[in-house]
Amino acid sequence: MPSLTPLPLTPLSQTPAPLTDRLLRSWLRCRRRAWLDRFGAPEDRQWNAHRALALHDQLRSFQTLLPNRPGHGEAACAAGAPGVVGVRLKGTAPLALGVPLEAHPALLERIAGQSRWGDFAYRPVLARQGRRLTREARLVLGLWGRLLADHQQAPVPHGLVLAGDGRALQRERLALGGGLQHQLDDSLLRLAADLDQSTPPPLVSDRKKCTLCSWRGLCDREAVGVGHLSEVSGIGGKRREMLLELGVTSLAALAAREPEQLAEELAVYGEQHREMAAELVAQARVQASGVPERLGHEPVLPELEAAPGVLLYDIESDPDARDDFLHGFLVLEREPGGGWNPELARYQPLLALQEHGEQRLWQRLQRLLDRYPDWPVLHYGETEVIGLVRLAQRQGASEAEVQRLRGRMLDVHARVRRHWRLPVSSYGLKAVAAWLGFAWSQKGVDGARCLLWWRQWRQWHRAGGARGRASRHQLQRIFLYNRDDSLATWAVVRWLLAQP
Repeated sequence: MPSLTPLPLTPLSQTPAPLTDRLLRSWLRCRRRAWLDRFGAPEDRQWNAHRALALHDQLRSFQTLLPNRPGHGEAACAAGAPGVVGVRLKGTAPLALGVPLEAHPALLERIAGQSRWGDFAYRPVLARQGRRLTREARLVLGLWGRLLADHQQAPVPHGLVLAGDGRALQRERLALGGGLQHQLDDSLLRLAADLDQSTPPPLVSDRKKCTLCSWRGLCDREAVGVGHLSEVSGIGGKRREMLLELGVTSLAALAAREPEQLAEELAVYGEQHREMAAELVAQARVQASGVPERLGHEPVLPELEAAPGVLLYDIESDPDARDDFLHGFLVLEREPGGGWNPELARYQPLLALQEHGEQRLWQRLQRLLDRYPDWPVLHYGETEVIGLVRLAQRQGASEAEVQRLRGRMLDVHARVRRHWRLPVSSYGLKAVAAWLGFAWSQKGVDGARCLLWWRQWRQWHRAGGARGRASRHQLQRIFLYNRDDSLATWAVVRWLLAQP
């Protein structure tokens, strides 16, 4: 069971704890997360790189908007500083709840107007993530605007939203009145109601985004303990709701269901759900038993029977920048006796700096691939084949060259799904390799932390390698993580080859 701190009793004379902008942000992402932020045991919280990435992006945006260092606190506001950080805003929640509000805007920008400080005013500035402005960002900015208006005794009709940095900095004004404030009131009321409960809200239906949360370990343990349907591979939020309506409330209940009966019951939601019934029951049974199930008798990787060696290929990317910044290859040659020894594999990283151009990258990739002409290229998932083929097409490769390239690429993930049903909640590389006992050499490292290291290294590199928080050490960590991903792919391949 999860380790949760009991709800403290608040004496009538004591002021209730405030609703903060951070609690609101957490609640808009997941109701349970906000409750855990306030009452969860600190030792159950895990650090993750996503917040650090967001703060790094925010800093770059703010530095582009205001090249000079912003002022700090109330004194900077009174002095009319162009930008101010470190201001704490206070207020009261709607509809006489009697609950105080508190917020710490990331940045205040001076604009024309009148305020209690003089012939100027301020507006809140928020740096968004992704390509669209989310409801979370809108409501948090709305809260900042509301509390800032009271604090500076001047209206705040608009906030500023930033994305990107340098010449690519995008600026968007967001109106903070009208319907946005009604939505904010409703959200604050519901947040306060959830925090008033003695137990946390239930686990969310679709837990795909839980990887971004610092409480994911705690919730994962509870999900496994109760047999949450989201633990069954292939079940997302919508499909889970369908199953709950049919009285299937857990992994064990799904495993006990008759596939034909479930198919008929799911048919009312659409033929695609009917067709998935047998697969869902079979997957639940494999996970309940812990025993993998072979699908068919065909060879899984016949291409490796006579191959002189293999290239294990893994790409590291910055999705926001649409930048595949590292193409990593593990060169694994077959031993004279016919076996494979991954300890003798050679790691070959190809770093793709945008200033060097795609043509140079493509030439380097061609040289490496041509060096091992008869070797299959193994990768886990479709990212690598899509990225490599698109790069080849952009560089003018003929259709025959593209087809030859496709013919060398072997998707290990696709082969696993086609030939095996495994007792795992996800068929991603991390889950499958971990089930086989593979361990990454750097603990707690994932794609998000790798991306953070990359952005830190890029900042250091662009500064000439003479200043900045990052160093060459970040690059070595990226290479090690990328190499481990290829070794994890080989661990899956080795298991597949060892099965009868």
